[in-house]
Amino acid sequence: MQITSPSMSRAAGYLPAIIAEIHRLGCSAGITLRPGTPAIALAPYLEMVEMVLVMTVEPGFGGQSFMAGQLPKITAIRRMMRDRGRDNMLLQVDGGVGSKTAQQVILAGANVLVAGSSVFNAPNGIQDAISGLRALV
Repeated sequence: MQITSPSMSRAAGYLPAIIAEIHRLGCSAGITLRPGTPAIALAPYLEMVEMVLVMTVEPGFGGQSFMAGQLPKITAIRRMMRDRGRDNMLLQVDGGVGSKTAQQVILAGANVLVAGSSVFNAPNGIQDAISGLRALV
């Protein structure tokens, strides 16, 4: 479920109940933040989820350019996780992740990367793209 901020979305009031239901069903829960959603919007929910996904492009279609302005958000979220004793929590990044950006998001604090277009449209093939990303991380 995407929220822009707790005070701006009616859905935010339901989020704890939705997360609780996901857990009741035996699943892990995560929250996604779009580029325009500040890291602080996550604060009330961080202890409730197992993963946070930071979108570094606007969701909707593949092949968009990585938004470097999202790196401070990744760093801030990782810091929030550490401050709460959740150092090993999953912090995933999706959008524009490839050979030129993978190290940046890892250094910012991400520990799960989603690479779509950079892999599937790689000039030397999917296997080379994946091998290249693994070598970087």
